[in-house]
Amino acid sequence: MLEIARLALRYPDFAACYDLTVPAGALCAVIGPSGGGKTTLLHAIAGFERPSAGRLHFNGQDLLPLAPAARPISILFQDHNLFPHLTAAENVGLGLKPSLRLDAGERERVAAALAEVNLTEFASRRPAELSGGQRQRVALARALLRGKPLMLLDEPFGALDPGLRREMIARVDALRRSHGLTALMTLHTPEEAADTADLFAFVANGRVEAAGPWDRLTAKDGSESVRRFLGL
Repeated sequence: MLEIARLALRYPDFAACYDLTVPAGALCAVIGPSGGGKTTLLHAIAGFERPSAGRLHFNGQDLLPLAPAARPISILFQDHNLFPHLTAAENVGLGLKPSLRLDAGERERVAAALAEVNLTEFASRRPAELSGGQRQRVALARALLRGKPLMLLDEPFGALDPGLRREMIARVDALRRSHGLTALMTLHTPEEAADTADLFAFVANGRVEAAGPWDRLTAKDGSESVRRFLGL
């Protein structure tokens, strides 16, 4: 379980204070207006931002004292951060060893990760030879290979076409279920995750202003700010 309580961050022109609980193994879609604090929330969980107060626990462990690399977290950004001179397999292998000096067992794990995202036949291709969706699947395979129980996805599929976005969201949902992951994913198109996310967190003005399943947030008696944002 991810527990966030009064997690406060202050900047010259912006202040945030987050409260959110995500059950173990759940997919939480983080939605809200641009500039409302969605990415700041993920960065605070990852350790890229240092809160001034509050609690951040995952599965009973206090994450705040931990450096980003020591946290049980994998991250997938919209900019997939693939190295253009490396093959898909080598980019995935970086999730195991930055040196890429992999033994036979580790190479098998890389091949298995690529198979999970249906990219076995593209293992030797470089990013320039892959489509946008394929590049994101390479990044997803690398994140999965790291074996971290908490996955953060920050607008990972925003540059893809709507049909491909839905396909990738469904793929993330299937993989987090099979791997037993807890996942938070920021989205600008929340309706595309309506059938897959266990809960939604509406972030605006540096706060989680509403949280719950899709049908609750979109109900006629639901949060007025959420309904305004969704145009309901």
